[in-house]
Amino acid sequence: MGIIEGFDPAKVIRAALSSGGEFADLYFEDSANASVVAEEGRITKVVAGRDRGCGIRVISNCKTYYAYTNDVTEAGLVELASIVAGGVREGVPFADIGPVSKRVAKGFDIKRPTETVPLDEKISFVTRADKRAWGYDKRVKQVSVSYGDGFKRVGIFNSLGEWTEEQRCGLVFLCTVVTAEGDIIQTGYEPLGGIVGCEIFDSTPPEEVAEKAAKRAIAMLGARRAPGGTMPVVLSSEAGGTMIHEAVGHGLEADLALNNLSVYGGKVGQRVASDIVTVVDDGTIATKRGSSFFDDEATATKRNVLVENGVLKSYMYDRLSAMKWNAKSTGNGRRQSYQYRPIVRMTNTMILPGESDPEEIIGSLDSGLFVKKMGGGQVNTVNGDFVFEVTEGYVVENGRIGELVRGATLTGNGPEVLKKIDMVGTDLGYGIGTCGKDGQGVPVSDAQPTLRIPEIVVGGDVRG
Repeated sequence: MGIIEGFDPAKVIRAALSSGGEFADLYFEDSANASVVAEEGRITKVVAGRDRGCGIRVISNCKTYYAYTNDVTEAGLVELASIVAGGVREGVPFADIGPVSKRVAKGFDIKRPTETVPLDEKISFVTRADKRAWGYDKRVKQVSVSYGDGFKRVGIFNSLGEWTEEQRCGLVFLCTVVTAEGDIIQTGYEPLGGIVGCEIFDSTPPEEVAEKAAKRAIAMLGARRAPGGTMPVVLSSEAGGTMIHEAVGHGLEADLALNNLSVYGGKVGQRVASDIVTVVDDGTIATKRGSSFFDDEATATKRNVLVENGVLKSYMYDRLSAMKWNAKSTGNGRRQSYQYRPIVRMTNTMILPGESDPEEIIGSLDSGLFVKKMGGGQVNTVNGDFVFEVTEGYVVENGRIGELVRGATLTGNGPEVLKKIDMVGTDLGYGIGTCGKDGQGVPVSDAQPTLRIPEIVVGGDVRG
């Protein structure tokens, strides 16, 4: 049984476009979510619920008119559509809805959908991790473990006659451990998740996630201050693609790139990276956190080549930006829920693997920094400048990984760093996250192979 049922969605679309407009759509969502948090050695939050609603959008003269409701009866939706239409001024007269074409995606192969797993078992995932983290070492002073999931059915119907329905399931599990010894305080963090069900804990138990976070936090207590200055850096594939997501990905979203808010604006066809660097955004990869069969505007997701062999090929588009700049949507129209309008967003963004052996890349450094894990950071999309935290880094001497260091940051400019990359590994490692933009958060993943940057500014102890 579909999510759009019991009424004629075309009737609602016609009401939405009664004042004119180039495009309109309905976005239905029926979701079940659960959240469990442990802090201070006990469960502090358990929330589980269900939500159902619909958002109605009209695009007229490249402006968006949007409203949403929990009343998904035909009468309620027609009333809301009329309210949206009432805001449209001088809209282009609407002819009629195109031939209806329905596509249904069951979703990725999920062994244990989260909506079928008892809440008590979800709580046990958190308590097991919490117990293991606290018991890892007496220097553990704080532990935070959180579990969050979502199972949703999505239905979209638009004025082109496109009708899509899809099931989506995903979860994220996070453990943060704070350790202290004397006046030194360090933090270890480990995430797990994706477009998966609770079967993910069969291969990666909660205790393993907790141990990784605790081990990292304990190890950092004995680390010396990172050396500072301009030096060669190797980014491990385990670092995830944080730098690619922040310093490059956002700048390739059309609403930023084509509104003079990105350093990559107006550079399609120009060289923006080393000729061994190819960047793609791919929303079709099974189990990855940014994937789906359709975006939130009924456009099929696909593999979009953004930068190929160093040359900028394309931006990411949603329907609105595609209409503004005479392009086609790339399947990157995404929204947090039915309460939000869709905007241009990344899905799974990565630098593709190259031809260099990761060990050879490390061995090529006489001295420098090996970054195993990246943390958060900031980027100015207008000029491409960024700064990122290194949560786990090691000095490299004579081609060998040496002692662990702490407190390092990487500072640079996105296009300049991309052009400097001179070795790209054959491996590929993924990271997961929730990307924030315009007040909305959506699940994403990012990835990169091992990379060598021959020169970048490392913030640390300038005395070495």
